[in-house]
Amino acid sequence: MKQSHLFTKTKKEAPADEVAKNAELLIKAGFINKEMAGVYSYLPLGLRVINKIQNIIREEMNAIGGQEVTLTALQEKATWEPTNQWDDAEVDVWFKTKLKNETELGLAVTHEAAMTKMLKSFVESYRDLPVNIYQFQTKFRNETRAKSGIMRTREFIMKDLYSFSKDEAEHNEFYEKAKEAYKNVFKRAGIGHLTYLTFASGGMFSKFSHEFQTITSAGEDIIYVDESKGIAINKEVYNDEVIANLGLSKETLVENRAVEVGNIFTLATRFSDALNLKYKTETGEEKSVFMGSYGIGPGRLMGTVVEVLSDDKGIIWPESIAPFKVHILELGDDMEVKTTANALYATLQSKGIEVMYDDRTGMSAGEKFADADLIGIPYRVVISPRSLKDGGYEVKKRTEGKGKIVNIDELTEILNG
Repeated sequence: MKQSHLFTKTKKEAPADEVAKNAELLIKAGFINKEMAGVYSYLPLGLRVINKIQNIIREEMNAIGGQEVTLTALQEKATWEPTNQWDDAEVDVWFKTKLKNETELGLAVTHEAAMTKMLKSFVESYRDLPVNIYQFQTKFRNETRAKSGIMRTREFIMKDLYSFSKDEAEHNEFYEKAKEAYKNVFKRAGIGHLTYLTFASGGMFSKFSHEFQTITSAGEDIIYVDESKGIAINKEVYNDEVIANLGLSKETLVENRAVEVGNIFTLATRFSDALNLKYKTETGEEKSVFMGSYGIGPGRLMGTVVEVLSDDKGIIWPESIAPFKVHILELGDDMEVKTTANALYATLQSKGIEVMYDDRTGMSAGEKFADADLIGIPYRVVISPRSLKDGGYEVKKRTEGKGKIVNIDELTEILNG
């Protein structure tokens, strides 16, 4: 990508009504556009990041046997009535509408009931189980107040996986695999060191559900962390009994503010009972399918990364989800500089390295440096009369204060390292 061709531009200010750091930085850097409160569009740079996050999640879900589908956002009233979730007293965030013939529809807030209903067409026998299905799908929630930038919105992409097992033992086996897959996702996305498996309320289905909470002052939750064991307890279930049950000690638990970036929980047979999803055992007995639910919001994960991996200059993207790996900055109007920069751009592309090239004219070096820091691509390569005089290209990481002069072979080794 040549930056002169990128239709978005950096901004000096975010919208006056935007207070979340993640949204302020992403808007100023040209990754997202705010359409209205709680609704954001992903622009070219932002879409590259969200796609990389989704690909990490997809790889981890596939690795534990997940199969990807896409269900509809439009949901029938009849799908949700058996679990009472059409009732606003039970679920108060529906966007509801009607067809021209007065048939009531809703824009999906989640998909447990819809997935269960679909499985009735494919599950009859124990031989048809287990099934683990996931999707990346747009959800709509009519929140009273949207806040926290892209971490809590009214329209968002959700990865929701649903497991369908013969019994609790089979469910638990998959559940443990899902725990590890989620840990891998957050590690690969660059925030594993700040994210803890957190014990939370399991409701009526199990003793606990499990959240994945990332430490940040922007978080809405309070958790108590045992750093040596890498686990935490949500404030909602924090008491002496739970602490003892988990083999923890109050003395080792540290209170932190955090944001939930993922969750997994047991559904048991709530949905399969309500929607009559049953299977026949080897002996012909009819049993309800045992279910689990596993969610991650890629946009929320993206916003959390920005909250915790940024500085006073801008965003600091992990290499795994950065829109590009290297940012070439051409400084000055010297023809040798332009020729060298264009040649480097072509060379890096030929080596399969993702590169953005700031070829814009009429800008000072300070303006280009400020934009590069704001956008936050992991490596910056400066080509200027000074760098050429010193024998090559000046390369530095986004997190480093000073660069060094290297030749093409050294640069390639650094970028492939």
